[in-house]
Amino acid sequence: MSDVKVEYEQRISRDDAAAWLSQLARAFAGDDEAEVPFGPGTVKLHVPETLRAELEVEIEDDEVEIEIEFKWPLPQRAPAARAKRK
Repeated sequence: MSDVKVEYEQRISRDDAAAWLSQLARAFAGDDEAEVPFGPGTVKLHVPETLRAELEVEIEDDEVEIEIEFKWPLPQRAPAARAKRK
């Protein structure tokens, strides 16, 4: 089970799809912090130098589905400071 999962789906034109992919590419090409277009807003993510990528193309009946997936581990957080015991 995911800790957080948010999905957004809409019907867009081919030109809008190309623009969205371009925005996504620019976000990944920047520094460690990427603002990724998501629905009517954006999501800010920490993107490491290397990550795992997957491209899936599925043709079933009368529909083509393309999935692009990127995965990377969350940044390591410093352990919480422990309260000193008296």
